[in-house]
Amino acid sequence: MKKHDKAGKHPFTVSIRGQLMLFIGGITLFTLLLVWSIITFALEPQYNRTIRAKLDGKAAAITAMIDQADKPISNRSYLGLTLNDEFWSGVSGTFQDKKINVDGCCVDFSDTTLRCLKAYESMYPCLLHESTGAFGGDFGYNVDTRVAIQLRQKLFEEGSLYQIIRIGSSMQMCVGRLSADGQYGVIVSTSLAQITTAAEVLRTILGPVALVLLVLDLLLAVLFSRWFTSPIRKLSNGAQEIAAGNYDVAIRVEHHDEIGRLAEDFNHMAAEVKRSAQLEKDILANVSHDLRTPLTLIKGYAETVRDLTGDDDAKRTEQCNIIVDETDRLSTLVNSVMELSKVQSGAEKPSLVDFDMSELCFEVAGRYDALCDKNHWHLDLQADEACPVSADPAMMERVLHNLLGNAFHHIGSDGVVVLRAIPQQRGCRIEVEDHGPGIPPEDLPYLFDRYYRARQDSGRSGTGLGLSITKAILQQHGFAFGVNSAVGQGSTFWFEMADTRA
Repeated sequence: MKKHDKAGKHPFTVSIRGQLMLFIGGITLFTLLLVWSIITFALEPQYNRTIRAKLDGKAAAITAMIDQADKPISNRSYLGLTLNDEFWSGVSGTFQDKKINVDGCCVDFSDTTLRCLKAYESMYPCLLHESTGAFGGDFGYNVDTRVAIQLRQKLFEEGSLYQIIRIGSSMQMCVGRLSADGQYGVIVSTSLAQITTAAEVLRTILGPVALVLLVLDLLLAVLFSRWFTSPIRKLSNGAQEIAAGNYDVAIRVEHHDEIGRLAEDFNHMAAEVKRSAQLEKDILANVSHDLRTPLTLIKGYAETVRDLTGDDDAKRTEQCNIIVDETDRLSTLVNSVMELSKVQSGAEKPSLVDFDMSELCFEVAGRYDALCDKNHWHLDLQADEACPVSADPAMMERVLHNLLGNAFHHIGSDGVVVLRAIPQQRGCRIEVEDHGPGIPPEDLPYLFDRYYRARQDSGRSGTGLGLSITKAILQQHGFAFGVNSAVGQGSTFWFEMADTRA
């Protein structure tokens, strides 16, 4: 197993700041490597393809001009002066009239004898025609060089030409085409020295630029990571405070982005943890009290039966009944705690069944007839219409019993409890109404909490878990629930059930 340090962190763990710096540095290096690759492997080929396409277009346009010449050659002589005097008179002007831009290019006209008929030079130096010249001196060129003759021969043999010629450090691209009758050839060429020089210059300055960019990116990464991780460090410190038992932690929300929402969620979590911790203390105190009382009574009366009232049948029976009642009370409390735990933990999941909630209300209400007759109470059942729903019938029966038991526990002087099943567009609404003392507004938000008792309920019997179990069951089903109450006007507990068959 790998060893970890005392703080529980892996010795090779990289912080978020380090990860951001590595990421930005890696992106920078990758970008620079990509630029270098493009300059080295893609720039020149793409440039050559572009130049070739342009030269090919110029050659095609020029051969089209030859094909459209009015007078075919009849008495051809060297340099082709009789090809078409109008055509040859000012080749540059002819190109301009035809809107063919050959500036910076060399155009070589030849026939099947491989001799040059005409040449148009617009660049210096020209490797094809070996152009020569000096500043302030005369300009001249050799139109029938060995290179030019070889290219013309290749053009007439293959019907087209594409070749890059190199002499020393100079390069020149040549593209050739034949006229429609195959009697004339046109070679258009231009220098490639510019792109080669540009690529070398770019590769030369790429190293210093890469170093500067890398330093700037790492500096920005440090500043950005410090700004980015500041709220995360605050969240981490807050989490450590909560782990240490300080639940009065609140993170200041400075941003309205994902980090800000995380801070808001953290504050909400801290409030819920604080509330849960307080609730656990209350539960421990309440359960300890609820368990201690029946256990003390059971032990006390058992000792009394054993030591004092063994021969008094009446007292022994009375005290044994108290022991039985307290045992039942203790058993009810334990069962309620176990039921709440199973429902809240998800160990007991609802089994959805399609049924009529009005019929279930009728069945549950019938079980309170004996209680109502004994105490002269009245359960008013208002469930005359069918209410098709989809839920767990056993859990819904438990909810009805909890709400009805709570209502009878707070029944008013009129002795009336109302159970309603109200059909809705999809599902139904169940209401349990009593006319008792009502609930103060400050107690309403906490009624469904475990072991919570409103002030007017202090000292009354009961486990304090019925409404908590009801809440857990309704939340598992996804049903809305609540209570409407006012002091002196009674209370109405309600929940709404959905019919998922629709």
